[in-house]
Amino acid sequence: MSAAQLLGQTLPLANGAILPNRFAKSAMSEALGTVDNRVTKDLATLYGTWADGGSGLLITGNVMIDRRHVGEPQNVVLEDDRDMDRLKQWAQAGSRNGNHIWMQLNHPGKQSPRMLNKDPVSPSAVPFRKEMRGMFAAPRALTDPEILDIIQRFARSAALAEQAGFQGVQIHGAHGYLVSQFLSPHHNKRNDRWGGTPENRMRFVLEVYRAIREATSAQFCVGIKLNSADFQRGGFTEEESLAVIERLAKAGIDLVEISGGSYESPAMAKGDAKASTVAREAYFLEFAEKVRATVSVPLMVTGGFRTSEGMAQAVESGATDLVGVARPLAVEPDMVARILSGQQVVSSVKPIKTGIKFVDDMALMEVSWYTRQLGRMGKGKAPRKQDRGVLSLLEVLAVMTGRSVWTRLRAGA
Repeated sequence: MSAAQLLGQTLPLANGAILPNRFAKSAMSEALGTVDNRVTKDLATLYGTWADGGSGLLITGNVMIDRRHVGEPQNVVLEDDRDMDRLKQWAQAGSRNGNHIWMQLNHPGKQSPRMLNKDPVSPSAVPFRKEMRGMFAAPRALTDPEILDIIQRFARSAALAEQAGFQGVQIHGAHGYLVSQFLSPHHNKRNDRWGGTPENRMRFVLEVYRAIREATSAQFCVGIKLNSADFQRGGFTEEESLAVIERLAKAGIDLVEISGGSYESPAMAKGDAKASTVAREAYFLEFAEKVRATVSVPLMVTGGFRTSEGMAQAVESGATDLVGVARPLAVEPDMVARILSGQQVVSSVKPIKTGIKFVDDMALMEVSWYTRQLGRMGKGKAPRKQDRGVLSLLEVLAVMTGRSVWTRLRAGA
């Protein structure tokens, strides 16, 4: 089969839903909410552009479930139906070509910057490493009633997303946010039912999943983005990740997206990769193969895909069912449509280097530059192709004056 034929196959999910092809736009932080975290029309414009671009599944940037705890300026918060009209416009535009749009739901836990939240929460009062404490306040440990409230907030947001017309939600269980913090023995030092043993540490995510299922219809899709590992000493391991996936698969989850890392240990931001990863393009295919040997749940691998051939090979090998693409779609929103039309495509995405070690190591400017391109598309403009490093830095600094660039740091592709 050709790459277009392989990647153009439909994908049935556990709940009976069918995705029209094997492409998924993975979550990227759009920063297109208002300053008080409301939905804007720019989100509908952006996701309509991606829907026209051909991806069978679009996953939104993280939508927060509690306005007291946001991860970045201008995150959308979904607590009630006050923005229902614009939510419906967003959902309709994002699925206007028969594709799915799912809302990614998130609580940042202690990864809520000091400028936005002076009282962050976490499973345990474990601060960030010393050099990051100026950016993030020390968290306090959640109480049992607070944990139960957060679980219901996930469920409430999912129900609102379904009411608005989204076909599913994705629980953000990766990249060091709250669900990931509960799973990690580095962040979770509790000795009650929410911590200690691996079984207790996975209780939170399982309860979030169950609550969402109870609050939504049988046709509504529920997926999760999960770390393969934290890449942090004393953190969440591959063995523990496999155990969580097995439990979620048994519970009936529709899709598992595999990722890795956190703010403290970004897996992909620096572009470091083993030779085997470079050869196969994607960062987490080897772990996906371990998952595939254990469970049959549909898998999505995100991070590193750059060529139509590499994408097709990943699906043909059976390691992944969906090809997760992020940054390439920030500069070439029609890339999927071109691949499905039979073109051989090589993404123009390459690391943007400024020569300033701190900026390049933390990927601060680079991620912000991509966020800028999402903003351009939200205004109905074409994204820019990649500029030279220093020019990209100047563009970002010009528009980010007075805002904290580092809050754009994401561990995504």
